[in-house]
This record gives sequence, C-alpha cells and structure tokens, in this order.
Amino acid sequence: MKTTNRQKAIPEGYMTAGEAARKMHITVRTLQYYDREGLLSPSAVSEGGRRLYTDRDILKLHQILSLKHLGFSLGDIKNRLIPLDTPGEVAQVLADQALALQQQIERLSESLRELTALREEVLQMQTVNFKKYADIIVNLQMKNDFYWLIKHFDDQILDHIRSRFNRESGEAFMRQFLDLQEKAIRLREAGTDPGSPEALCFAEKYWNMITEFTGGDFSLLSKLMELAAAENLDQKWKEKQDLANAFIEPALEAYFSRLGINPFQEETK
Repeated sequence: MKTTNRQKAIPEGYMTAGEAARKMHITVRTLQYYDREGLLSPSAVSEGGRRLYTDRDILKLHQILSLKHLGFSLGDIKNRLIPLDTPGEVAQVLADQALALQQQIERLSESLRELTALREEVLQMQTVNFKKYADIIVNLQMKNDFYWLIKHFDDQILDHIRSRFNRESGEAFMRQFLDLQEKAIRLREAGTDPGSPEALCFAEKYWNMITEFTGGDFSLLSKLMELAAAENLDQKWKEKQDLANAFIEPALEAYFSRLGINPFQEETK
C-alpha cells in the first residue's frame, strides 16, 4: 500500500495545529498564542516544521479553555492554577475567582443602572450636552437620588457647582441638605413654632448652608428659587419640598427679622 505524503510527515498519534484547532473550535492563531505564552507547546514538530499535538495536548487545552471560560486570565491559569498541588489550594483559588466575578457582576449591574438612568435623562433633555451628561454620571456614582435635577440647571449654576465642590464636598453638602430637609418636616409635624429658639437655630444652619452653596452670590439663589417653583419637576420631590418649605420659609423669616435684615430685598437693590 502506498503511503501518502501526510502519513510520512505526520507520525501516528499526532495531529496538526489546524486539526487540533478544529477539534476544539478555536483558531490556529490561538494555539500559536498559547505556545508563545508558555501555556501549551506542541509535543513535536514535523519534518516540514509543522506543530504537532497529541490527545494529551488536547486534554490540557480542554483544561485551559474550561478555566478561561470561568473568567481566569491566561496568567492566572499559568501562574496560579497549574502549579497547585492540593484540592484545598485549588478550591481557594476558585473561591477567590468566584468573589472577583461577583464583584464584577455588581460593577456591571451598577453600570447598567447608570446607563439606563442617563438614557432617560438624555431623552428628557432633548439637547446634546456632554458636560451635563458627565455631571449626571458623577452624581449617579455618588448614589445621589437627585441626579435628575442637573438637567434643570443652567450653565451658570453648573459651572459654580463644578468650581466650588469636589466629589467629597458635594456628597457632604447633599447629606447636610437632606438632613435639614428631614428635620424641617419633623419640626413642622411636631408643631414647632417658627419663632422658637429651636426653629431659629435650625434657620441659622439652613441659611449658612445656602450661603455656603451660593458663596454669597444671590443671583444663584434667585435661580434656585425659580427652579424650586418650576412645574416640570419630579412630583415626589416637589411634595417633599413643599412639606419642608412650609416650615423653612417662616423659620427663615423669623430668623431674618431677629437679625434685622432682608437678604432678598438687598438682592433687588
């Protein structure tokens, strides 16, 4: 019987890189890459210089592809998994990988939430403004539930916020604002007199917060007041603001009266 050229070139029990790649549903380039990375070298080379693989090589390739499917990098497989000797060591590496994947899932879930929220804001804005997009993303990362307010701010307010606050101070300001808002609602529900010492102390803290935010620029305060009165705001937000303002406004009036000033009147002069 005549032997073919392939039978002369390829010893029995070996397969070419192309055959091995087809068998494992990968590319020859992938096999070459694994060889360069020291993960899987061919068992032999033919007379013509072709890489030759055995069934044992295919088994090792199967292991590599299975671990890669679990999210392990090639470096992890080569340097962390293959050298392990005991089931306990392997189990620990698998547990570490499971934790890393869980954290990745959580990050991706958060990114998906932010993408969905930003998409809604973009559709409502009806304008292309990447500065506002960036501000919205930052506030979503800060877990600021009022990120949607940004689309209502004009450039002057946004430029002021960017120049006056960083992420840390911005988070601190939002916590202070929300705490004072909740306190105003509680004081109103308790029937606290807006002119009482407790209410005046509250009004002082609230006004200090406002002046900290505006830096004394009352034109910003006017814009914020206009924004608060806008009709196209979130209904739950407006309802809560109305409840808080029902106490905040008379408390501020009593506070300014005691000081003998009217900052709003000074603004219009």
